[in-house]
Parts: sequence; C-alpha cells; structure tokens
Amino acid sequence: MKKETRSTTADGAVVEYGLVRHALLSKIKSGALRREDICDAHPELLRAANNIGRTSGEACPVCEERELVEVTYVFGARLPAGGTCPLTRSELLKLERRAEPVQCYAVEVCTNCKFHHLVRKWAAGGRVARGQRRAQK
Repeated sequence: MKKETRSTTADGAVVEYGLVRHALLSKIKSGALRREDICDAHPELLRAANNIGRTSGEACPVCEERELVEVTYVFGARLPAGGTCPLTRSELLKLERRAEPVQCYAVEVCTNCKFHHLVRKWAAGGRVARGQRRAQK
C-alpha cells in the first residue's frame, strides 16, 4: 500500500490484517475455500470502490486482472449511520482530528472479481475531548 494513503494521526494501535489475508489466500490456492466464498463484495462497497477508491498499486491476488483499490470508511458520533468515505487525504485527516473519537477502516477491493478484505483499522479523534476531561479533574 502506498505510504501516503495511510493514516498518520492514529492515536492508538493500527491493526493490520496482512496475516489474515495471507491465510485466506492460501486456503483459496489449496482448495480449502472456493473463490466464491471470498469474492462477494457488497454492491455498496463496489460502488464506493468504483467511484472513490484509491488505487493500491497491487494486482488482485485472486483474479490478477485488475488493480486493487482501497476504500476508507470512518464511523463516529455525528456521522451518518453507515459511516462516511473521505474522498481525499485531507478529508481523512480532518475526520481523524475531530473532537469526538472515530473508528477508521481501510478495505481493499477488486472491482473485477469482487474480492474484498479489511486491510487495517485504527482509532483517531477525541483528542480535544480527552484534554477537556483532564482539565475538568
């Protein structure tokens, strides 16, 4: 994944799912899982991938016909129930700097075969709110 698309303001651990991805793809290659079991991206995820996804620079590990795209979702207070997908890095950074805490999820998607996988998740935001709590003590 290109370094510039990653979060730089995560206030805790960034959980990477590379080992899970590797195990999943190994099961496909060994025949323990069918391709249809992992190539079932939701239509809304595919729509987001087609319209606002950022290219990853990596070919799909399942079909090898198209480049994977990454879609980031941000969930938190006063955001839509289905989360929001920042269109630019600056939009993501703005969401990550909110007073309220947010949860961020990056998902890779192949728009050809519908492979999808959670790449990483991280918590951000809430800094001002925590600072205000300390000041009140």
